[in-house]
Amino acid sequence: MDETDKKLVDVLRDNARISLSSLSRVLGLSRSTVQDRISKLENRGVIAGYTVRLRQDIAAREIRAQVMLKIVPKALDDVVSFCRRQNAVTALHTISGEYDMAAMLRAETTAELDDAIDAIALLKGVERTQTSVILSTKLERAT
Repeated sequence: MDETDKKLVDVLRDNARISLSSLSRVLGLSRSTVQDRISKLENRGVIAGYTVRLRQDIAAREIRAQVMLKIVPKALDDVVSFCRRQNAVTALHTISGEYDMAAMLRAETTAELDDAIDAIALLKGVERTQTSVILSTKLERAT
């Protein structure tokens, strides 16, 4: 990606619904050039998809948590497979340090969140978990 593509991606991260006309004005390029660049980025898999970001007051109603997982090495694939099937798990990261993975969870109620955390903690191969409920978000950028 060149600098123009990087700026294009940054603008789309901020607002993926921006019109081609507005995007072309921001980038100082013709509408057809912008459309061509977007198509090339999509075809190369650089842009893999688009998503929805909820308004802050709506998103604040969700209960979110970060669950740190200490896992027996041989159980890693099973834990990842299980988490992929759980709607409450929104992201799963391998990390360095005392814990092996960090799972991001989201639920509508504390009971749903509790059930999801318990299901992960009870998996064979999960030695220990540490959960932090997210109270508020001060900054969140699209990835």
